[in-house]
Amino acid sequence: MEQETRTCQNCKTPFVIDEDDQNFYKQLEVPPPTFCWLCRAERRMAWRNERSLFKRKSDFSGPSASSGQGRDIFSAFSPDAPVTVYEKEVWLTDQWDPMTYGRDVEFSRPFLEQFRDLLHVVPLKNLNVVNAGVDTDYVNNFTDPKNCYLTFNGKGGEDCMYGNGITHSKECVDTSNVGKSEKCYESFWLTSCSGTFFSSQCENSYNLAFSKDCVGCNDCFGCVGLRRKSYCLWNEQFTKEEYAKRLATYNLGSYRAIEELKARAKALWLTFPVKYIEGYQNTGVSGNYIDHSKNVRQSFLIRESENLRYCQYVQELPGSRYCYDYTAWGDSNEFIYECSACGIGTNRIKFCYNVQENVHDIEYSYMCSGSSDLFGCVGLRKKQYCILNKQYEKGEYEALVKKIKESMDAMPYTDAKGRVYKYGEFFPIELSPFAYNETLAQEYFPKTKEEALAEGYTWRDAAEKNYVPTVAAHELPDNINDVQDRVTGEVIGCLHDQQCNDQCTGAFRIVPQELQFYRKVRLPLPRLCPSCRHAVRNLERSKLQLYPRTCQCAGSISANGAHKNLAAHSHATSPCPNRFETSYPPERPEIIYCEACYQAEVA
Repeated sequence: MEQETRTCQNCKTPFVIDEDDQNFYKQLEVPPPTFCWLCRAERRMAWRNERSLFKRKSDFSGPSASSGQGRDIFSAFSPDAPVTVYEKEVWLTDQWDPMTYGRDVEFSRPFLEQFRDLLHVVPLKNLNVVNAGVDTDYVNNFTDPKNCYLTFNGKGGEDCMYGNGITHSKECVDTSNVGKSEKCYESFWLTSCSGTFFSSQCENSYNLAFSKDCVGCNDCFGCVGLRRKSYCLWNEQFTKEEYAKRLATYNLGSYRAIEELKARAKALWLTFPVKYIEGYQNTGVSGNYIDHSKNVRQSFLIRESENLRYCQYVQELPGSRYCYDYTAWGDSNEFIYECSACGIGTNRIKFCYNVQENVHDIEYSYMCSGSSDLFGCVGLRKKQYCILNKQYEKGEYEALVKKIKESMDAMPYTDAKGRVYKYGEFFPIELSPFAYNETLAQEYFPKTKEEALAEGYTWRDAAEKNYVPTVAAHELPDNINDVQDRVTGEVIGCLHDQQCNDQCTGAFRIVPQELQFYRKVRLPLPRLCPSCRHAVRNLERSKLQLYPRTCQCAGSISANGAHKNLAAHSHATSPCPNRFETSYPPERPEIIYCEACYQAEVA
């Protein structure tokens, strides 16, 4: 079977559909895509509001609603989103019936138009939280959270705050993409770590600070690229006693001191080579941030999975298998294609959003659970053989689905920019209930307001401030020892003051349990709001795009002269000829080494 080259109908660049792709599409009985894999990822991400919460009224007016009016709730859907929203405590009960919204298929107009109409009227749950524990009112896109606050996208988090991508972790604050970790702060991509602060891409380590790419280490400060080391300071070895003595000279409770140490650490990190792909214990992988996986290609932020391609954020455990074009979630899924926010034992689902919990054979559906054999449905639970929320017999269902697919090819949906969506394409971005800049797409494919509107997408301007900061960030005490309990009653002005493009809230509060954490670990108060802190952490993370590059090992030193090799390499004093694809673009400052040269430096 020969590979095929197509031109993406969105970005107009050519992309290849190889033999592996074709075999997967044949197995799932779908046509090859007409968008390239990056445009497909952007489209799925534009349907996922991962971190924004809005205060709005519930649309439920049933017997449990006081005075016939919905109560105030927090929701992923803004008050002006074109959808109906119930609090999940009602949505999950039999106080309403999504089947009452069922309708016949109209073959006189595009099927995705009919799906859009259904999406706008069937009630959606305000937050997607499975098995919520105590104190989880401010959590979304999470399974089994307990006592978490403003924590998003994860499974098994406990006593966590201000994080995303949290998997089986406890007492982690301001962290992104951490798994099996505890007592970590302001860090990115940690696995099995504890007591780790201001660090990035570390595994099986504890008591680290200002460190990057350390594995099997403990009690290291300001280090990079270490393996199985202890009591190292700025990559220099000390005895246990001397390490403790030197560490005591740093004023870690001071905000100014912490900022200086961050800058020093990041400068040191840039002098040590980075492997072209970040991850440990993998076989046959490409992309970035992949751990303990096999045959995972062009994928990002993946844990313990195999046979994936073009996937992102598949982190929840157990891992997933045999999936293509799958964004966000995980937890034991197989044969998923072009889906987002679907997880917990899903199988053979296609073109779906937020379909979850032991489902199979579902297409073009939204927020359905415990079901099978659905097409174009919204909000169904424990149903089978339904189309547009209407019940059918098995044979009738199968015949009608075949006819709908033919109709989608003959009369496809066409968006405002002329992009065509036949059967086999995920939902158009313009049908998303979220504004482009409040979705995951803005993090990976950032646009200005003008660019988003020109593409036919919606945009949400920063909300008018209905509060007045009582203290500016620069007026906070420098040292945590000088912070009084009354700070939890202050409205703190964010240093960015909504002048960034990171959904800055302009102001923020320090909640009591947060203050308790800072005092416990003896670290200063933050000066940025949670959204801006999240954006700053993301500066450490690469994007999805892959670039062809050559190893930057020039023989005995790196090509930029910043790193002197610690060991002899197989290519001796000649420049390394190895080429690869990496998510680090040429303009980034990191020194990028191939696998062999990198392993020689960290062995």
